[in-house]
Amino acid sequence: MTQPTKMHGMVLTGHGGLEKLEWRDDLEVPAPGAGEVLIRVGASAVNNTDINTRTGWYGKSVRGDTAAGAMQGYDSSETGAEGSWAGAALSFPLIQGADCCGRIVAVGSGVDAGRIGERVLVRPMQSRPAANGSVTTFTFGSECNGGFAEYTVATAGDAIRVSSGLSDVELASFPCAFSTAEGMIQRCDLGAERVLITGASGGVGSAAVQLAKRRGAHVTAVTTAAKAGDLRALGADETLDRDAAIAGRSFDVVLDLVGGDGFPGLVEGLRDRGRYVTSGAIAGPIVELDLRTLYLRDLSLLGSTNQPDSVFTDLVGYIEAGEIRPAVAAVYPLAELHSAQQAFLRKSHVGKIGIRFAD
Repeated sequence: MTQPTKMHGMVLTGHGGLEKLEWRDDLEVPAPGAGEVLIRVGASAVNNTDINTRTGWYGKSVRGDTAAGAMQGYDSSETGAEGSWAGAALSFPLIQGADCCGRIVAVGSGVDAGRIGERVLVRPMQSRPAANGSVTTFTFGSECNGGFAEYTVATAGDAIRVSSGLSDVELASFPCAFSTAEGMIQRCDLGAERVLITGASGGVGSAAVQLAKRRGAHVTAVTTAAKAGDLRALGADETLDRDAAIAGRSFDVVLDLVGGDGFPGLVEGLRDRGRYVTSGAIAGPIVELDLRTLYLRDLSLLGSTNQPDSVFTDLVGYIEAGEIRPAVAAVYPLAELHSAQQAFLRKSHVGKIGIRFAD
C-alpha cells in the first residue's frame, strides 16, 4: 500500500505558551530507517510532561509549580537551554505526544515485513546505549517526534504488539501514565502494604491506584471530595482530602506526584524504614527535608524516571489480561489540542484526556 507523503500534525515551535503549538497540514510523512517501523497513529493523550516540556518547566532555574506557566510559558531567561526533562536543549520544530496507539504500515530494513498491520503501543521511556557503555533514557515525543501527528516512527523494539478489544483512545491512555506509575511501584517493590498516593485523580495517580491494588496494597488516595467516588471505583480503599493532615507513621510507601509544601507531611507519614518514591512535582520541585528524619528513621527516598524495558511489556500484559482498565475523562480531536490542554489544566477530571485522529 502506498503511503501519503504529507500529513497533519501539531508542531511545537519553541518553549512557551499555547501559541507555540501550531497546526500543520504540510508535514512530511517520516520514512522508517533501519530497525524502525512507520505507525499510522490512531490515538494519543495529554500528559503533564507534554505541557512541562512545552513551557520549559524542567529548566533548573524554574522553581515554581507546573501550573504557573502552563498557559503562557515561562520567561526564556528562566528556562535556559535545559528546558527538557533530560537537561539538554530540544530541537524545534518538535512533534510531541508521549502516548501512541496505532498500526504499523511500513517497516525499515532489518524489520520483519510480517509486522505490517500489527496494532501497537509505543514505549514512551526508551533505552539507548551511550558512548561510554551506559544506557540512557530517550523519551518518545521529547528526544524524538511523538504521537501528535498522523504518522510517526519508532524502533521496532519499542513498538509493542497489543491484542485488546479496547479502542485506540482507551489504549492510548496507558503508555505514559501507567508506565510511570508501574515504574514507581517496581522501583520501591510495593507489596501488600499501606500506600499513600498523592495527585491520585491525575493520569499517573489514577493509574497508580489500579496498579497498587493489583499488587494487593491497601490504597489511600489523596484527592478532593468531588473525585473521591471515582477513585474508590478504581480501587482506592480510602481517600484523604488534599488539605487534610496526614497521620504520622501510617504508611509503608508514599507514591508522590505533587511535592511542594506538603512534602514534609508526606515524609512524616511514613513508618520507620518506609519508602518515598517520586516521579513528579506539580506543586513545586523545591522542598524542605530534615535529614535527621531521613537517617534516624531509616527512610528511603527514591526517584523514578528510567525504566527497564520490562516495565512496559509487563504493562501490556496487564492490559491484555484485563487486570487494569482505562480511565478516559474526555476526548478531543488532535486539531483541538489547545482546548484539550486547557481542559487538562483545569484539573476537574479523573484519569486521562484522550486525543483522537480522523478515520
